[in-house]
Amino acid sequence: MVSDGAWGTMLHQKGLKPGECPESWCLSRFDDIRDVAARYAEAGADMVGTNSFGANRFKLEHYGLSGQVSAINQAAAKASREAVGDGVWVIASIGPTGKLLVAEDVTKQELYEAFKEQAVALEAGGADAACLETMMDIDEAVQAIRAVKENTSLEVICSFVFERTVRGEYRTMMGVSPTAAAVAATEAGADVIGANCGNGIERMIEIASEMRAARPDAPILIHANAGLPQNLDGLDVFPDSPEFMARQVPKLIRAGANIVGGCCGATPAHIEAIAQTVKMGVTTT
Repeated sequence: MVSDGAWGTMLHQKGLKPGECPESWCLSRFDDIRDVAARYAEAGADMVGTNSFGANRFKLEHYGLSGQVSAINQAAAKASREAVGDGVWVIASIGPTGKLLVAEDVTKQELYEAFKEQAVALEAGGADAACLETMMDIDEAVQAIRAVKENTSLEVICSFVFERTVRGEYRTMMGVSPTAAAVAATEAGADVIGANCGNGIERMIEIASEMRAARPDAPILIHANAGLPQNLDGLDVFPDSPEFMARQVPKLIRAGANIVGGCCGATPAHIEAIAQTVKMGVTTT
């Protein structure tokens, strides 16, 4: 299956300013949010996300919007649902809270309640699944999975962000390997596991392969960046073209990916190229 691409990239193209709360647009610029979802569906995505990555009580508090968690998340899911209709899955984006258990600035119960609040509102807005993405800490990811599973009927996708170490291994910021992430997420109840952000599609092939070895039967989602960002004249530019990403898709699928989409820098053009490759028929042998 084919997923969507970057939301932040698209919102910046529509005028989102540095320091502005992206999720606030769900209320103030609903039509623009719906348009992003529609463009990804038109590009060939079988599943489309929501503009709710940072719409938890902790992150919204920085913008004075902690009292708008339910309204923002419901609007985020509603925008995507209206845009794609019933033929495309809405996989509601839920990112990490930005709070660290290891630093004792939050408890597991507080994390659980924050994820519960967000997930319940996203389901009410019309989401089919919760995409817990860019996770770095197993304990936080487990609380998110539990909160969704115990309080909604949403399918759960749990996706981690890895960086390659000097020894060529992949680890999250908290030192979690793809193997450990895959095992912990599935044991906690995730229906789909995966990786997003942090790497271009070539490196994601290695990550998908490791996760597949750890969990041979689990569906795997990969949302790769359009390459590693390069700063040109003060702007981050992602170098991988739609054609380049599409050419890597057969290798990614053979490595174990079941769902392929994009993260930072990936536009509807990238998703269209990926979708064309997938729908032409990609051998997995």
